[in-house]
Amino acid sequence: MNSINQRIADELKVAANQVNAAVALLDEGATVPFIARYRKEVTGGLDDTQMRFLEERLQYLRDMEDRRSAILKSIDEQGKLTPELKNDILAADTKTRLEDLYLPYKPKRRTKAQIAREAGLQGLADALLADPTLDPEATAAAYLNPEHAIATSKDALDGAKQILMEEFAEDASLLGKLRQFLWDNALVTSAVIAGQESQGEKFRDYFEHSEPLKSVPSHRALALFRGRKAGVLSLALRLPDEEDSLSAVHPCEIIIAEHHSIRDAGRPADRWLREVVRWTWRVKLLTHLETDLLGQVRDSAEDDAIKVFGANLKDLLLTAAAGQKATIGLDPGLRTGVKVAVIDATGKVVDHCAIYPNPPQNKIAESAKILVNLCKKHDVALISIGNGTASRETDRFVGEVLKLIPDMNIKKVMVNEAGASIYSASEYAAREFPDLDVTIRGAVSIARRLQDPLAELVKIDPKSIGVGQYQHDVNQTQLARTLDAVVEDCVNAVGVDLNTASIPLLSRVSGLNNTLATNIVDFRDQHGAFASRKDLLKVPRFGDKTFELAAGFLRVAGDNPLDNSSVHPESYPVVERIASSSGRQLNSIIGDVSFLRALKPQEFISETVGLPTIKDILSELEKPGRDPRPEFVTADFKEGVETIKDLEPGMILEGVISNVTNFGAFVDIGVHQDGLVHISALSNKFVKDPREVVKAGDIVKVKVIEVEVARKRIALSMRMDDEIGQKTSERPSKPAAKQNMARQNPPSGSTMGSMGALLQQAMTKK
Repeated sequence: MNSINQRIADELKVAANQVNAAVALLDEGATVPFIARYRKEVTGGLDDTQMRFLEERLQYLRDMEDRRSAILKSIDEQGKLTPELKNDILAADTKTRLEDLYLPYKPKRRTKAQIAREAGLQGLADALLADPTLDPEATAAAYLNPEHAIATSKDALDGAKQILMEEFAEDASLLGKLRQFLWDNALVTSAVIAGQESQGEKFRDYFEHSEPLKSVPSHRALALFRGRKAGVLSLALRLPDEEDSLSAVHPCEIIIAEHHSIRDAGRPADRWLREVVRWTWRVKLLTHLETDLLGQVRDSAEDDAIKVFGANLKDLLLTAAAGQKATIGLDPGLRTGVKVAVIDATGKVVDHCAIYPNPPQNKIAESAKILVNLCKKHDVALISIGNGTASRETDRFVGEVLKLIPDMNIKKVMVNEAGASIYSASEYAAREFPDLDVTIRGAVSIARRLQDPLAELVKIDPKSIGVGQYQHDVNQTQLARTLDAVVEDCVNAVGVDLNTASIPLLSRVSGLNNTLATNIVDFRDQHGAFASRKDLLKVPRFGDKTFELAAGFLRVAGDNPLDNSSVHPESYPVVERIASSSGRQLNSIIGDVSFLRALKPQEFISETVGLPTIKDILSELEKPGRDPRPEFVTADFKEGVETIKDLEPGMILEGVISNVTNFGAFVDIGVHQDGLVHISALSNKFVKDPREVVKAGDIVKVKVIEVEVARKRIALSMRMDDEIGQKTSERPSKPAAKQNMARQNPPSGSTMGSMGALLQQAMTKK
């Protein structure tokens, strides 16, 4: 245990006692958000990022210790555990090294080498390896054993070869050398499987591809593995100068020979030993190590992809909230209409319907009347429009409607509707809105995620939110664990209103689970709003330990203003001491910035409360319950640019960062197909990590560089001086360009072109 903690401390570059304290708190049941926020004195100030790393590494290393113990026990029970082997196993610092050491002792099916040993051929194998001057044929003649089907010298030599091949292939030290050599020098290559060219068009970039194994970026690695899984690509490891000839000596054969002091000096057994080496590499080790190393690349790529997904999810969850304002949610559609849901400032559904302003119905005037009436009836401040099918048509329609009621100053916003349909069909949505149609539930979700993205998105499986890449290709257990941790950190960083929070939101609070969250909501429904944090102790199964872990993250607008802050109840006496020391009432010091900043935190340190906590308390008192999320702003999509066919190189557009990867950022520019700003086009300066420049939810200005309509690819740049690069053959013909202009500026007689007139007419009649 001490060695595990020390190793984590070394990796984090912190003191061992900090890790010891953090591990003890985790083992006692404390959560990462609680430890990072309220136990800084105990851990020496480890933050949430360090704590998440510590928690993950602790689990990995403890799993490895369990495996180490099982291996030692297994070998010991076989009576083969030597002091040297035990020391090697105890010193192994990775799971791969452990498994290499265990390989010769791992229970397995009866092999050809075992059969040869049973026939008494171990002595022949040892003799020829130790003394290559021996004549193989003559030496083998002494090991004939008809009872075990060893009738000739050739049979004996074949058996001896199997024994040495297995010993060589299970030599942990040799495996380590070969693995490192290939990692440092091999290329990963891909080729299209014959006959799959058309079916695998999206993998065209990898039909004939190679690059160094150790430096293949995670996104390309996962693309290669996806292509292989789809039956389009074959993958292999090759050395830069490797020959295809079977007679060529592979560099790894040289490593095997040198490791076992095998050389060709013209001695009788040298040729036979060379064949043993060749067979060991080509039959035993090539496929094994290729699988092993490609697996290592895949694991690393998956880890990277999961981290990227987690970072994007965090940015999305912490997107600015529009706030508690009456909001209309629109779930756009064509044939089925636009579903409308109206929610009040608290998120409660107060009205809903469907309108049909888009083709084929084109009931523009009627739809406008309905929308205007809803806006006036419920004093709507925001209209949230889902970015799916018919979103731009609906957005344009809403823009025309709002021109009719300019005095209401209503703001329309396009929001990412990813996951809304999944939520609407979920068990929770059915319990929340048993009388609403599934499609209306989706509109409710679209409205609420504008009011408060975090509170709404926690109801959806993070994998369905759409900010990851290759999320279906990675380890699903690890992905779920990472994303759950991200959601937990975000929820607790923002804090939760105890009297309005949903069960899914409450269940993410430190120390709580779905059962306790349900109990809280049931208690709230039966007894009314909570008046204080202390009232939580009246909730069934809500004990003192749970209160300790959860209370600081729950907000209650009650008699005690501290209940609506991130000051933990255990620190209330400290605040009272701060107030009484200056002869002031508690209420009077909250928000008094000049007073609070003039205080000397050191004067309030005690045996139980240290300087970090005092500083956090004073900072919180300046602006209690502050929201760490940024100010709410929106993007304006360009009028008339609604599909990928409307794009032309050189256009300057505004968009929203929808996803950030290691190779760049995807931008929603309102054409139902995100464009890519490659990492090299994010800034005029060198960018190592795209997150240095952008994050999910950011509003950016981009330039269209290239458009491939057939492949649905849009190349963008955030460098306005970049030259356009679209090929002439890919640009629209003049007639097509005219059609695009017609779409952007419809003739006055067209349905959409006459929208404004129709709406004015409808309002006049009203």
